[in-house]
Amino acid sequence: MPRPGFRFPDGFHWGAATSAYQIEGSPLADGAGPSIWQRFAHTPGMMANGDTGDVACDHYRRYREDVQLMKELGLQGYRFSINWARVLPEGTGRVNPKGLDFYSRLVDALLEHGIAPNATLFHWDLPAALDDRGGWLNRDSAHWFAEYAEVMFKALDDRVPRWSTLNEPWVVTDGGYLHGALAPGHRNKYEAPIATHNLMRASGAGIQAYRAHGKHEIGVVFNIEPKYPHSDCAEDLAATARAHAYMNQQFADPALLGSYPPELKEIFGDAWPDFPADDFKLTKQKVDFVGINYYTRAVVKHDPNQYPLQASPVRQPNRTYTETGWEVFEQGLTDTLTWFRDRYGDIPLYITENGSAFYDPPVAENGVLDDPLRTSYLRKHLGALHKAIAAGVNLKGYYAWSLLDNLEWSLGFSKRFGLYHVDFATQQRTPKATAKLYAQVIESNGAVLDEDA
Repeated sequence: MPRPGFRFPDGFHWGAATSAYQIEGSPLADGAGPSIWQRFAHTPGMMANGDTGDVACDHYRRYREDVQLMKELGLQGYRFSINWARVLPEGTGRVNPKGLDFYSRLVDALLEHGIAPNATLFHWDLPAALDDRGGWLNRDSAHWFAEYAEVMFKALDDRVPRWSTLNEPWVVTDGGYLHGALAPGHRNKYEAPIATHNLMRASGAGIQAYRAHGKHEIGVVFNIEPKYPHSDCAEDLAATARAHAYMNQQFADPALLGSYPPELKEIFGDAWPDFPADDFKLTKQKVDFVGINYYTRAVVKHDPNQYPLQASPVRQPNRTYTETGWEVFEQGLTDTLTWFRDRYGDIPLYITENGSAFYDPPVAENGVLDDPLRTSYLRKHLGALHKAIAAGVNLKGYYAWSLLDNLEWSLGFSKRFGLYHVDFATQQRTPKATAKLYAQVIESNGAVLDEDA
């Protein structure tokens, strides 16, 4: 837990994060093209309760109201993503001025309130027109992405100081191309490695485009889930190493080291291609920062019935789990940050997502919903950040996930991560106790957490 003197370094950056399809609604408004998530959500049986992002948090029409909430929280930064098909309805070529104007107006509203915009170019919602051309299985996808990125840089880099190319590419390939639980819903072991590689080529091409047109900072965002062995037996240790390489190194290694971990060949067998050596000159580009999304850990055991890792997680006794089935394990965040520093060097890091889904009471007291488990999660994980900084990690900021309850992808509206509760029938936003705590954390730069000592 935090201890006396618990303050973050001067200039530490406090923010909150969202993504386009999860909150914007109006996915086809004003000339926008459909995305793969628009298609996936409207495919029967793919979404919990038949939920879609057609309205979501109605942020497309209520963004000024939401920026006001950010101001009340005292946010210094807001991380959002851009719906590629809102700007380029066919994915390439024709620019939709009304779609571009929405993001321009959002950026201006943020700046009016002293909130630094942090834009993510791709948070899973590939234009459907590009999926029709093969999506991330097409090598041209790297060039499509660079074209889109250039449009956004020319339009907004004068006002956006921080950009990310991709958010959690692991989720795109694991959920979208290997297991089919997420858009575009494929289940093919031969496709997943190709999608991985083209995503990393696209990220590199996007960074190259930024070096030609941008003036500030650009990076990439990975989700990291530390893996711990269930036992010291050789099979569990080997399973843990595979799981770690698959989730935590599969994307960071080509971006930062210019290679893939050798375990991937073991995991995928003949489905793992021999990629051209010259491709790694594209995947490995200098980044100004890396964003890390952290939620939980996994304790791993050997399991020959689980494809492709032959590994499965072991639920831990006497531990708190969120409603998404994720163990609350704050030490894993400290371990993640120190491991990342040790493997990849002293790159400036941001926690670009961190949060928890817990039950919220139906009635607010004095205008605030009490959410003690989420509040405890925030306190513990900020304490873990403080430990990492004390260990020498070059950590620059923290973005809470999420500003609002939203569409939790294929889980629909059933899981709530927000600092603000959203009544999806009325669109009423109600602060949770965690929002009140976070506002105090920001105002005091963490000193309020001394109360836990």
